[in-house]
Amino acid sequence: MKKVAISVGDLNGIGIQLALENHESISKEVEPLYCIDRSMLEQAAKKLNLSIPLRFQTIEEIAENFEIQASEVTKESGIYAYASFVKAVGLAKEKRVDAVCTLPIHKKAWELAGINYKGHTDALRDFFKAEAIMMLGCSKMYVALFTEHIPLKEVASSINEKDLTRFLVDFYKTAKPNSTVGVLGLNPHAGDDGVLGHEESIIQKAIDNATQIIKKETPSLITPHSSLFTTPLVPDVAFTPRVRATYSHYIAMYHDQGLTPLKALYFDEGINVSLNLPILRTSVDHGTAFDIAYKNTKLNNLSYINAIKYIADA
Repeated sequence: MKKVAISVGDLNGIGIQLALENHESISKEVEPLYCIDRSMLEQAAKKLNLSIPLRFQTIEEIAENFEIQASEVTKESGIYAYASFVKAVGLAKEKRVDAVCTLPIHKKAWELAGINYKGHTDALRDFFKAEAIMMLGCSKMYVALFTEHIPLKEVASSINEKDLTRFLVDFYKTAKPNSTVGVLGLNPHAGDDGVLGHEESIIQKAIDNATQIIKKETPSLITPHSSLFTTPLVPDVAFTPRVRATYSHYIAMYHDQGLTPLKALYFDEGINVSLNLPILRTSVDHGTAFDIAYKNTKLNNLSYINAIKYIADA
């Protein structure tokens, strides 16, 4: 059974409730190690009116303790969430655990805490000096993002042959899809042969380059399907039922292009996976849900359970 370090996220949100309520369930899949000290755990459990499960392994001295303020964005919760994450990654680096699963943070709390990362993936890139790839979804459909948390006006200028070629190669080698990968165009109608934009020609060059590189460097990854990647797909039909039946993995050029259809279809069960790193990291694909935190609300646990199962099955 794999051992998994779980960073507890923002303690003012729902993450710790997910951890407490689902401990028995996930313990059937993995051996969890929670990056929270006992005093903070006891404080959260008391506020939630939940008992602490047996064999709930914790780690001491994560960060300075603070008073949990349900549903509030605070510097203190940001400091603790970041420290919990750093501890979990450190355990994976030291091979003391097999993987990391992260519960939701609040980006503003990180900012208030003086953390200069927009999220987990940005931090992981810096920690490992690697081009981590953000892939989200579930077994029915995964979507990887070429550009992530940047303004929409910067997307087109970010699409260049060199970076996209590298991205496609790294994605294919680490995601190991068992069918052709659907690559989205950027423009309406995938540019209509340049009438509505020229970025698709850049995307196609990158696809051609990546295909040649993969066939040369890692031919063992190639399955009998006809091609590794599609030509740039028309974005507004790429996620229709007929097309989805063909592709299990997609690559989107920007955040909302890929995640709007994904979350419309599979919001409750989706997870976040960091590819192209020396460690395995998964996460829930939802936020801190301050609107329901510490309010005795029944939580949907599908994303958390799927994030753990991905590790167990990896």
